[in-house]
Amino acid sequence: MGRSPTTLTKLKLGKLKVVRRQLLQRYEHQPFISCLAGLYGCQWKRYQRARAQPGECCCSKLECGSFGLLIVCFCLSLVFLYFWSEAQNDYNDFDCHASWWNGFFTLSLIFFRFNFGNLGYWFPWSVVLLVVAAVVFTYVAVLLVLAVCLLTEGQRLYLHWSHKIGILVTLTFTIGATAVLSDLWNKEWTTLLLSFQVTAPYLHVGGVSMVTLLSWPIALHFFRINKRVRQVLILGVYLAVLFALYLVPLGMYSPCIKEKGTLGPAPALIGHRGAPMLAPENTQMSFEKMIEFGGDGLETDITISYDGVPFLMHDRTLRRTTNVNEAFPNRSSEPAAMFTWTELEMLNAGAWFLMTILANSPLPPPLLQRDPFGTVASLTQEDQGRAQNQSIQTLRDFLDLANRHRKMVIFDLYRPPKQHPYRDTWIERILEVIRNESTIDPRLVLWLPNELRDLVHELEPEFQQTSGEKASVQQLQEDHVVKLNLHYSTMSGEQISKYSSVNITTNLYVVSQPWLYSLAWCAGAHSVTTNAVHILRNLHRPLFLMTPEEYSLMWILTDVISAVLIVAVFIFHWWRERGLPCCSGSRQTHENGPYSKFRTGKTFFSFHIFLYIQG
Repeated sequence: MGRSPTTLTKLKLGKLKVVRRQLLQRYEHQPFISCLAGLYGCQWKRYQRARAQPGECCCSKLECGSFGLLIVCFCLSLVFLYFWSEAQNDYNDFDCHASWWNGFFTLSLIFFRFNFGNLGYWFPWSVVLLVVAAVVFTYVAVLLVLAVCLLTEGQRLYLHWSHKIGILVTLTFTIGATAVLSDLWNKEWTTLLLSFQVTAPYLHVGGVSMVTLLSWPIALHFFRINKRVRQVLILGVYLAVLFALYLVPLGMYSPCIKEKGTLGPAPALIGHRGAPMLAPENTQMSFEKMIEFGGDGLETDITISYDGVPFLMHDRTLRRTTNVNEAFPNRSSEPAAMFTWTELEMLNAGAWFLMTILANSPLPPPLLQRDPFGTVASLTQEDQGRAQNQSIQTLRDFLDLANRHRKMVIFDLYRPPKQHPYRDTWIERILEVIRNESTIDPRLVLWLPNELRDLVHELEPEFQQTSGEKASVQQLQEDHVVKLNLHYSTMSGEQISKYSSVNITTNLYVVSQPWLYSLAWCAGAHSVTTNAVHILRNLHRPLFLMTPEEYSLMWILTDVISAVLIVAVFIFHWWRERGLPCCSGSRQTHENGPYSKFRTGKTFFSFHIFLYIQG
């Protein structure tokens, strides 16, 4: 029984599709585009892809939405990566607090909840978060580059479903991490704004360069689109972004753009708990290391033991920086002030800095509580041996060390808890040690506590009265304040200059990154408290320092070169696409147009298909 004409037609069409696929793979083998489409949409075969024809949109509505979401994800992940990388100055503070929060497990931030208070160990969660942020940004950036390259080649976009899930996961992570950090550590947004004061000129160059590179696919699709409305929309948005970037420098302010000869001296360096990157904090070794690297002052925290001996301890408990869990396992959560000096002398205050295995950690494998700044490997074997055997230091020994090397001292005082014998006489006890038991020159003491300030000034008028809060000049002078001790986030060159005009100097804490120290230097700060004396001491000139003339030249050259390149790109695409139809509904293609090769290829394929079917 013979086949009907309809059946024969269907069979021939089916054979036609198969042969066309084979011929496309054979005669239009394009390894570059195959690689792009394969990585972006898992379209490794030529017949799986489609080329955007003149006048057509580059993708379907779904793929257009996916591409838009990819752009949003790229921008947000870039902001988060920049935000977190600029927060490196406070990584140690973040890690310390993360180890004690009854809050979010920082590694996954919003997916897992963990009880840090019951663990109390030190782990570089900040570095883990930075690595995760860098990985997700790199992933999104690669996808965006692939999409732009495909658009440049005139290909229709198709994002594989696995990448769509990856983008949603990345977007969720970025938004969630930003929200959590904004809630728990919102002061870092101030750090981000400060960073713009030194990096904005270079971010401007980077932004203009990126938009200039985008001119290639923009121009390509501008001249291929038939609808005027779409052309105007694409070009209008692009030019608006471009001109906004060109004019951004008009609103920039940076204290590091200064006339020659107006830069003041480098801020003095005060070691935050000594040199905690090179030795266990608040130990004799830590302060000696700070002195060895040329620091100008010593900062510490003072607690009073149960029997009245002032000693150095930052935390309210002894768990983080001593072996109290081993020596007094039933008292590890007690306030440090409730231990006698005899008991405190029994503790090791240095071994934690090197390595302690957390055998009971619920996370496999057992985690290490070690090397909080990642600097232990740089220490000699001798220094590691010294660090291993450090003990808690008394206030008297600390003051005597500072006096021998003529270093100024500044400290926070912690009031003892209730039921402590020195609960109400703690200030008097500290003054007794400074005045009668130590050899410190009172002119080297920066007195920070606000409690009983008038009494302290009356008893020791040579103390340098220091305030931790901003106030009016009149109020500060009435309190005999000669120095302000402020968090670096409050940095303002104008205010620093105002206080300096009445002989009130400014110290900023804690400044450990070179870019932040450079900003403090340019703003006119007189001193900074730092964890990184050994790094900042080698900085002989602020980073990013330039004159207004140098900055104007960089700005103008960047904008001019960008404009010339963009105009050249648009002219090139106009010349290349001048044979394409410019009106909707016209499908005529010139013989010498860029699509003549494609049409010739179709004729070639059709001829082979005809021979195949006839045979």
